[in-house]
Amino acid sequence: MRNPIFPKPIIDAIKYIYCTLSLPIHYGKEFRNMYAFLKESQWWSREKLEEYQMQQLKKLLNHAYENVPYYRRVFDERGLKPKNIQDFNDFKKLPLLTRDIVRENLNDLIAKNIPKQNMNYVTTGGTSGKPLGLYIEKRTILMRMAFEWREWNWMGYKFGDRCVVLRGNVIKRKEDGKPAWWEYDRENNYLILSTYDMTDENLSKYAKKIEKFKPKVIRAYPSALDILAKYIKENNLRINAERNIKAISTSSENLYPAQREMIEEVFKSPVFDKYGNCEQVTILGECEKHEGYHDFMEYSYMEILDEEGKPVSEDGEIGQIVSTGFTNYALPFIRYKTEDLIEYTNHKCSCGRRLPLIKRVEGRLQELIITKRGNLISMVALNMHSDVFDNVKQFQFYQDSPGKVIFKVIKKDTYTEKDTRYILQELQKKMKNQVDIAIKFVNEIPLTDRGKYTFLAQKLSIGW
Repeated sequence: MRNPIFPKPIIDAIKYIYCTLSLPIHYGKEFRNMYAFLKESQWWSREKLEEYQMQQLKKLLNHAYENVPYYRRVFDERGLKPKNIQDFNDFKKLPLLTRDIVRENLNDLIAKNIPKQNMNYVTTGGTSGKPLGLYIEKRTILMRMAFEWREWNWMGYKFGDRCVVLRGNVIKRKEDGKPAWWEYDRENNYLILSTYDMTDENLSKYAKKIEKFKPKVIRAYPSALDILAKYIKENNLRINAERNIKAISTSSENLYPAQREMIEEVFKSPVFDKYGNCEQVTILGECEKHEGYHDFMEYSYMEILDEEGKPVSEDGEIGQIVSTGFTNYALPFIRYKTEDLIEYTNHKCSCGRRLPLIKRVEGRLQELIITKRGNLISMVALNMHSDVFDNVKQFQFYQDSPGKVIFKVIKKDTYTEKDTRYILQELQKKMKNQVDIAIKFVNEIPLTDRGKYTFLAQKLSIGW
């Protein structure tokens, strides 16, 4: 029997009714259950949260031992069984997992009891030039969405609110075949803007489109929104005149202090930054108090380790995130070295939540510059609050030799030789003359495949 063909007005009406249903109904029962749980668990005691983590670890380890060949070998080689892991100290008897180990053992890391049709194959961003391929259980995406919505609630974002998205989305061409730089997602009430079309000719259109849409929230890559904010400020454009925008959510890149200041100044709204990763092993996010990043303990068990593999415990100490995710059973990441650095704090947030705080996200290992002496300089340390780059449209550090950096610059019309001397002088102050810097003028700095602007193209391998 042939499917009935409905007239277009009826189809449009059905689509409209579907889109008016609340998002939790669209997302499904698993999302709704997890979301309700997270609204409650954020107020649990630290002890209760840790009990939950241990329960999740035991469940994950049993699954990995029974269904993942790589982990069966890991346990058997150490004479261990999942039942031997009774507390967090026992858990640390298991070895660390690295990106190279995942690459070399990918097939043996895939759970044999989960059908391939229930998984998605994805790749990480590959800032080191070596993307990592992995599998994610499809249901994991909805679980993660519940965690994200909890943090979005902290900033006042509610289901159905108008939201501008500037996050590397590829915009479909128009029906006439012409390229497009925006589209409207009715189901989520998103105005989606392209990061691939942010030319001087288009940026004024972006500002007008946002002003007309009147979003309550903006979700964006920090670098893309920083570029738009600078353009709006320099051209005295109208934005958020009616103060509709209540909050801005940034993620997927390191947010530098100068970027936060510029974005908040121009859009007159607070920035809520979030850290996550493609491997689905950690989420850190700011609450309304902005006293640091909360560790979402219900999502993963996170360790912070120094270069020698010892736990970090001193306030202000830097360590690498080593984490175990609870949601992705298709390819479990257990004690995974993320290659991301954070600053530890023992401070407790005044919001009252017992989710522990992280003082600052330092960034990826590949966002560090190697000096002549072999020590490392973070891009955060090179953050500039002065007028050094006032006549620079865009810049990027490039390193392929220790102790040497090429500083690529796209000049504004107002740029002069005086700016070159000033930039070199200030950068050398920051780097304490440990790096030779050469300025190279370019007409374009390419985006990554995901539509991001990177401040450092690091071609050297950085061990930790």
